[in-house]
Amino acid sequence: MASLEQKTETKSDRYRAIVMKMLAEYGSYKPSHGDIEVQTIFDKEQEHYQVVAVGWDKQERIYGCSMHLDIKDEKVWIQANNTEIDIGQYLVEMGVQKSDIVIGFQPPFIRKYSGYAV
Repeated sequence: MASLEQKTETKSDRYRAIVMKMLAEYGSYKPSHGDIEVQTIFDKEQEHYQVVAVGWDKQERIYGCSMHLDIKDEKVWIQANNTEIDIGQYLVEMGVQKSDIVIGFQPPFIRKYSGYAV
């Protein structure tokens, strides 16, 4: 009888699932005005995850990244947060250890005061 190989879930696998769930939830909201598409971008190979708005509001071109997270060395890096959501707190509530969250948009010398990873 052939043995079935069990795949062990890594910390990065768990964190990836949490990040993708959060971004999918946020990306499901449609802006109240304009012809704007909200896109979730999941690059699992390079571990880059984003929510981007693309479109038009009347005569104004809309393009912007609401959230950008990366997974590097089994840590979740918050690269951009242009929302009202406390992404770090959400991640902690979903099971990411504070020591595995890096606030990438803050200068390295300030990160030690954030309560998250340096």
